[in-house]
Amino acid sequence: MFLFLSKLLPLFLYPLGLACVLLVVALVMSLIRPRWVPVPVALALLVLLVGGNTWVANGLVTSLEWQQIPAGKLPTADAIVVLGGATKPALPPRPAVDLSEGGDRVFYGAQLYREGKAPIVIASGGRIDWRGGGSEAGGLANAELSESADMAEILKTLGVPSSAILQDPTSLNTYQNAVNVRQIMKERGIRRILLVTSAMHMPRSLQIFRRQGIEAIPAPTDFLLAQQEIEEQNTSLQGILLSLIPDTERLEKTTRALKEYIGMLVYRLRGWL
Repeated sequence: MFLFLSKLLPLFLYPLGLACVLLVVALVMSLIRPRWVPVPVALALLVLLVGGNTWVANGLVTSLEWQQIPAGKLPTADAIVVLGGATKPALPPRPAVDLSEGGDRVFYGAQLYREGKAPIVIASGGRIDWRGGGSEAGGLANAELSESADMAEILKTLGVPSSAILQDPTSLNTYQNAVNVRQIMKERGIRRILLVTSAMHMPRSLQIFRRQGIEAIPAPTDFLLAQQEIEEQNTSLQGILLSLIPDTERLEKTTRALKEYIGMLVYRLRGWL
C-alpha cells in the first residue's frame, strides 16, 4: 500500500496534477460560489506557466543533476551497481526489451565495465506489478520479469559476460535497492561500488546507499541538461522567447525534479536518509 500511495499522492503536487485539482475546484465553485471561479482557474494557469517555464525547470534540474559531477576520472571499485528504471519489459508488441529515458544507466554501466573500473556489474531492480511485473502474488518476485533481468540481457549484448553480472530482482524502490545490494556485497565480499543512476536521481540514491553503510562512489549519467544548452537558451533571442512559453518537455523536467525533492522528504521522514 505504501508503494502505491507513494506513486499516487505526489501526482496531485506536480504541475499538471495540481492544475487539474484547481480546475475541479473551479467546477465545484461554479455551482456554489460562481464569483470565485476565476481564482482557482487563474491559479491553475499560473501553475502551468511557472512549471513549464524554462528557467524554473532548468533551475530545478541543475540543482539536482550538478550535485555529484565527478571532479576527474572515476576510480576503480569492486563492483558497478546499476539501478533500475531504465527498461520496459518485452511485452507484445515489443519485439524485445526496450530502453526508457533512463536507459543511459545500462550503457554507462557497461562502458565502465569495459574500461576496467570493476570486475562485476550488479543490476538492481524488480518490477512493480502494475508496470509489467505480473500478478501481485507472483510477479513482483519473479526474476524473469524483473528489470534486473532486462538489464542483464542488455549488458550481455553490450559485451559484459554473464559471469560478471549479478542481479537483485526484487527491489521496488531505491531504499530496497540499497538494502539488497548491501546483502549481495556482504555475501560476495564487495567493499566499494560505483553507483550508476540518472544524475537527477543520484543525490537521493547516494544518501540512501551511504546510510546503509555502503562505500559508494557516484557515477551519474542520463543528464537532461548540459552547460552549453543552457547558455544557448539564455543568449539567443529565439531561445528567450520560446522559454516564456510552457511546453510538455519543461513540465516533465519540473515534475521529475519535484519527484526527487518529494522523495527526499518522504525518505527522510521514514528514516531512510
